[in-house]
Amino acid sequence: MMTNRNKLTILAIFVGGLLLLASQTFYVIGQTEQAVIVQLGKVVRVVNAPGRGDGPGLKVKIPLSESVIRFDKRNQMLEATQEEILTGNKERLMVDAFLRYRVKNPYLFYTALGDGTNGQRRLEQRLNAALRQALGTADSEDIISTRRSELMGVIRNNLARQAASSRLGIEVIDVRIKRADLPLANQNAVYERMKTARQQQSTRIRAEGDQKALEILGTATGEAERIRGEADAERARLFAESFGKDPAFAGFYRSMRAYETSLGQGDATLVLSPDSEFFRYFGRGGGE
Repeated sequence: MMTNRNKLTILAIFVGGLLLLASQTFYVIGQTEQAVIVQLGKVVRVVNAPGRGDGPGLKVKIPLSESVIRFDKRNQMLEATQEEILTGNKERLMVDAFLRYRVKNPYLFYTALGDGTNGQRRLEQRLNAALRQALGTADSEDIISTRRSELMGVIRNNLARQAASSRLGIEVIDVRIKRADLPLANQNAVYERMKTARQQQSTRIRAEGDQKALEILGTATGEAERIRGEADAERARLFAESFGKDPAFAGFYRSMRAYETSLGQGDATLVLSPDSEFFRYFGRGGGE
């Protein structure tokens, strides 16, 4: 005869079995989730994916036979491990990059890349390959500074084309390089080379500036000499006309110029007769 203790044990086993069966039968899909239902390694249906009629909530699957592989519907970020890249000018760069993407078709993503963990690992391999392909044709200076944005666009477009052609089921949103540094062994040599290049460029620009300054100065000097010559000629013409009209003024002007030349310094000594023609305009009019 079965005792009460045995009955309770059997009841507990029965309830536990029901709970296990329920956990293997029912599952919940959240608003931000999508999933594929896999049976014996094959996708049998997709749940809450974009463009499908079913939505989030409580779902049912065949217990023990079917399994649920979940994917986030939101934007995902994949940080690649640091990769050593050989650039176009044969420099080695240590590059840290990341990829932002979204799973648009969980069926394609699972069949091409696997579940979330395996999918990210394979996407990282594709990202590193795209980095090597694009950065391997660029100089280290372009990667570090001048063409970084352009190169990121190239890598993003390449990955987007791969995702479409390989039917990966993802949308590539962005690719960014967080850091691109030279290995410590190469940093000093590259710094010195870049410093020398900048010094040469500075010297060239300074020489071009000096040459331009000389050209401008030469042009200005020639123009000044031309204007001065024209002014002297005009002055001579005016004096000639004035002298011809008034000989007395001409004599007076020439005497004033002689006084200025001889006595202008203040330390000249002249030995002349008081009635010398030189003193014609001292103390008496020029017409006397």
